[in-house]
Amino acid sequence: MKVELVTNLKRQATKILAELHESKEAVLITEHGQPSAYLVDVQDYEFMQRRLALLEGLSKGERAMLEGKNTSHGAAKERMQKWLK
Repeated sequence: MKVELVTNLKRQATKILAELHESKEAVLITEHGQPSAYLVDVQDYEFMQRRLALLEGLSKGERAMLEGKNTSHGAAKERMQKWLK
């Protein structure tokens, strides 16, 4: 992963963005020697957001099953019939 100072980002934003788009490698932005932010390609960010939403959905489903909040296939199909008319 590439690391850049925030001052370099301010001065060379166009160059850093061009390198990011070419390499698709995230850039860690630091301020005062401390990590401050990540700069990532838009497509990579959107992919991560979709993956996170999927994982959250799976986690909710797993939690519901562990808590006994599940429905049989037949009961679910019956409940959905009114929506599928």
